Amino acid sequence: MTDVALLLSLTVLAMVLLAGALAVRRARLWHIGRAAEVDWVAGLLALPKRYLVDVHHVVGRDPYAARMHALAAGGLLGGSGLALLGLVPALGGARPFWWLTALAFAAAFAGGAMVGRRRYPKRPARLSGGRFQILPFLLAAYTGGGLLVALDASLGGALHPLGWAGLALAAGGGLGLALQIDRGPMRHAFAGAAHLVAHPRPGRFQGERATALAPLDLDAPRLGVAMPEDFAFNRLIGFDACIQCGRCEVACPAFAAGQPLNPKRLIQDLAAALQPHATNGAYAGSPYPNARPVAGIGGPGLPIVGEGAMIHPDTLWSCTTCRACVEECPMMIEHVDAIIDLRRYQTLELGAVPPKAAPPLMETRYADEPGGRPLKARTDFAAGLTLPLIAQRGEAEILLWLGEGAYELRYGRTLRALVTLLQKAGVDFAVLGEEESDCGDLARRLGDEVGFQRLARANVAILARYRFGRILTADPHALHALRNEYKEFGGAYEVVHHTAFLDELVAAGRLDLGTLDAARITYHDPCYLGRYNGEVDAPRRLLDRLGIERREMERSGKRSMCCGGGGGAPVSDIEGERRIPDIRMEQAMATGAGIVAVACPQCSAMLEGVAGERPQVHDIAELVLMAAERAVPSRPAEALA
Repeated sequence: MTDVALLLSLTVLAMVLLAGALAVRRARLWHIGRAAEVDWVAGLLALPKRYLVDVHHVVGRDPYAARMHALAAGGLLGGSGLALLGLVPALGGARPFWWLTALAFAAAFAGGAMVGRRRYPKRPARLSGGRFQILPFLLAAYTGGGLLVALDASLGGALHPLGWAGLALAAGGGLGLALQIDRGPMRHAFAGAAHLVAHPRPGRFQGERATALAPLDLDAPRLGVAMPEDFAFNRLIGFDACIQCGRCEVACPAFAAGQPLNPKRLIQDLAAALQPHATNGAYAGSPYPNARPVAGIGGPGLPIVGEGAMIHPDTLWSCTTCRACVEECPMMIEHVDAIIDLRRYQTLELGAVPPKAAPPLMETRYADEPGGRPLKARTDFAAGLTLPLIAQRGEAEILLWLGEGAYELRYGRTLRALVTLLQKAGVDFAVLGEEESDCGDLARRLGDEVGFQRLARANVAILARYRFGRILTADPHALHALRNEYKEFGGAYEVVHHTAFLDELVAAGRLDLGTLDAARITYHDPCYLGRYNGEVDAPRRLLDRLGIERREMERSGKRSMCCGGGGGAPVSDIEGERRIPDIRMEQAMATGAGIVAVACPQCSAMLEGVAGERPQVHDIAELVLMAAERAVPSRPAEALA
């Protein structure tokens, strides 16, 4: 083993000790957070799979970034680990060992070069600058220097002068990288691993959608999150895991519309707020569009939201809760959970909601319906149709949940089409009628957890009176609440979306369909159906049965863009530069389709509200009814088993 190789091994050891000390200092800040239940053993055992499979599944959506990360991270860990093992005499004295070490450092050097190529000469807008801009140079110095030392050792010291030069480079670059552990780009490396181990939604790594909000303890001394210490400690780890890649900001509909929300900036503000005497001055990425002025200061024991704090309230209320940021995050950070926690404090403790959001919350509290309309008027849309009430029968195979949109003329057309199709297929169904209250989705997304829990418990009690096989709904927001969020309150139901149910009916021969004359159609995935509940195939199968050419938008499926109708955004009404549905309609028009098919009342309302020349907007139920009316029945309708 050459002297310079020994010194490289000692340099790596010094790096590890320095990085470890800085990591411990940062990790101590996480302990200000609330306790959370974490299965540490299971998390540690699952870490390799979570990192190599789950994380890289998302990273791989950008092939260049995937190759870059594999070379840079893999080579860096491999080269450093091997160099450290060089302290073992049996290994350090073997030339083949240093050939292997050189190979690892060469891979890391290539990855570092790719990092530099992506940032120079012009850095993409979504990538943060600042300390991230020196990262390629630190990587090049450390890995290039390590490569020279390893090559020298593998040749028995034949490259003696280059070996010493390499050691100098490796020492400078390596110690520079170690110093980035606390507040620089390398913080992501250790915090990311800890985040994957202690992830607040471990079900995401087991194939679950895991999108339901966790219930709030209404007896807690503080409702929601006001200060950093109000977050669970593993949420704080997640904020530090952010690598500032900017994928979330590119996916965010509010950011695209020029509203004051950038998910990346939000997470960085939350991470900065952990530090005593914190400011947001070190952030070097894209700002909040049309940012409202804030003091930009924070720290443990200080408020996070407010004009005198880190984050302006308008930033919170711009979010549509579409989870596009979460879907695109390679570190699987839960942005929306953090926003809802912050909203809960604003709503329940301060009563500080946007002016237009206050009336729906008030009406929900007193009328069990956001519009304050009589519950018995929910079935008015069905004038002229037979709409059986489950209270008169006590049971039904299918319980049709109408949803809040039943009061609206537009969604009423969808429900009339759906009811007509159910009757054509001979389905045994019934509705709750005036016993159906609002599902509570709007209240919960606006932070009124008290109102949501009251409605959930009341609805669960009503549903317990009757016998039914499944709940059917055309509202993905109601579907999500009933299927996923009522479980915590004793309501375990099989809930099916109307597109999936209609697809079942057609496949079973219960509904005969003709073909439609439209030239082309494109489908807009509702966030709460596709991203939240994973249902992207049934609507497409159903549309393909109609004999129309279907074209996909650039953003579709679980990566679809939001229409702007979720999370209470229409009533929060935060001003931006553009309307989110206008952007989405432009994407639909780019396909050349004459019809935009939708499967959600909010999507119908938002997209039909787009002014100017545009494609027609139809719910899939309406299109299926058009096709059914053109069909020649092949068999009598039978009751759905």
